[in-house]
Amino acid sequence: MLKRKFSILWSIVACTALLTACSGGGTPPADNAGEGTAPVAETEEEGLAPVELIWYYGISQVPPDQQLIEDEVNKIVKERINATVKLQPIDFGSYTTKLNTASAAGEKFDLVWTANWAFNYDENVKKGAFLALNELLDTYAPKTKEAIPSFTWDATKYQGEIYAVPNYQTVTSRYGISLLKSLVDKYGFDTASVKTLADLEPFLKQVKDNEPGMIPLMLTGPGTKFEPFMYGYDDSGVKLDDKTFKTNLLESTPEYKQHLELIRDWFEKGYINEDASTVKQIDSLYNGKYAASLESAMKPGYEAEKKLNNGGYDVVGIPLTVATTRRTSNITTMTAISRTSENPERAMMLIELVNNDPELYNLLSFGMEGKHYTKLDDKTVKVDPNGGYTAQNWVFGNVFNGYLVEGQAANTWEETKKLNESAYVQPTFGFQLDDSAVKAEYANIAAVKAEYEPLLMTGTVDPAKYLPEYLEKLKNAGADKVIAELQKQLDAWAAENGKK
Repeated sequence: MLKRKFSILWSIVACTALLTACSGGGTPPADNAGEGTAPVAETEEEGLAPVELIWYYGISQVPPDQQLIEDEVNKIVKERINATVKLQPIDFGSYTTKLNTASAAGEKFDLVWTANWAFNYDENVKKGAFLALNELLDTYAPKTKEAIPSFTWDATKYQGEIYAVPNYQTVTSRYGISLLKSLVDKYGFDTASVKTLADLEPFLKQVKDNEPGMIPLMLTGPGTKFEPFMYGYDDSGVKLDDKTFKTNLLESTPEYKQHLELIRDWFEKGYINEDASTVKQIDSLYNGKYAASLESAMKPGYEAEKKLNNGGYDVVGIPLTVATTRRTSNITTMTAISRTSENPERAMMLIELVNNDPELYNLLSFGMEGKHYTKLDDKTVKVDPNGGYTAQNWVFGNVFNGYLVEGQAANTWEETKKLNESAYVQPTFGFQLDDSAVKAEYANIAAVKAEYEPLLMTGTVDPAKYLPEYLEKLKNAGADKVIAELQKQLDAWAAENGKK
């Protein structure tokens, strides 16, 4: 820790130097965000020696103006916390592999983006890759801690400690489909007719028969998963209406088999891209070349966000479930501090700054006004996809402090917060398996899943042949032992929490 006088200095300055996070969703960042604020200590004599921080995070594609944005970011960060930051964006398709390598090698860096779906949070906590943050949060990021709901913080905890700061946004999952609006309009497709995934077939057939070169349904190997909630299960394999909390191996359920058979049928009919099992992300190569995609976070305003990251093509969303909140939906995007960080206090100061200063947050998220975007009003910006800088705002911090993008309703942030508070809470929300008794089995199962899931989930192989083979390999890897341990802990958890 820094010396106590540095802690006192930061606590005092933080109360005056950082802009308060927008308390009401949708409150616009002021045009003069950051102006008139006293800089945090600028010299060693005032308490903070200059340091450089290294920040890894995910992005669709590294933009041409990345260095320009880094330079502008450092003008703010240098003034406020006497630090400079080396931004290290990595495309999502390569992110997990590159960060696993860097972490295993003991590379020195400070901030690192992590999630339940990339550079896996739980796995890295158990490996000791991240620092425990409870004390750092209390001392250096009190506003950030206060702004995020307690149940979201609870979702991050491992043995009572927080190991990453959620980038607060929607904390719900809502599963469904996005369709290219131009084709929906062209064929007069009735989106209200789609109640289940199988109901999408008439649209996919129209695209296949009439749109040469267009992929009817775009899937990616690592990104396409079996979504249990869509089939009546929660993340622990418990049926939503089962009061006994009996867990199931999802891969052995009839719903799983049914899903694989549907996707395989579509693959054989040419509705799914042939390279689905190997494609890691949908980038500019596929923009405008696919008619439908599966969605897992259909939050308010997501269509406009999808348009922004999909070459400017309008989409129509069709939800297939109600919104639900669960542990995983609360840890979909977070910022951790690496165990190799030489300046964890300053790293946490930067997290506090990004989460509470709209000027810095919007710079990271949207770039520079007049060059990378134009303001349509105080709340909303029009991003220039060819301006030289685009990024995903949800990788940096609290999205409620940022601009809306063109096409998002003015009340998007209010509606998102309402959804966060009203979503269906899954029966085992708050439960987390302690895998210490089944670590070897978990590792073996993960290896088997990595081999079979991209093939089965995209329809690339015939489930009649490969599903029995997959189940056998899961069994040999120790799936029965894991399920037994999971059931044992679920029973204890349910009893302890008065659910049985």
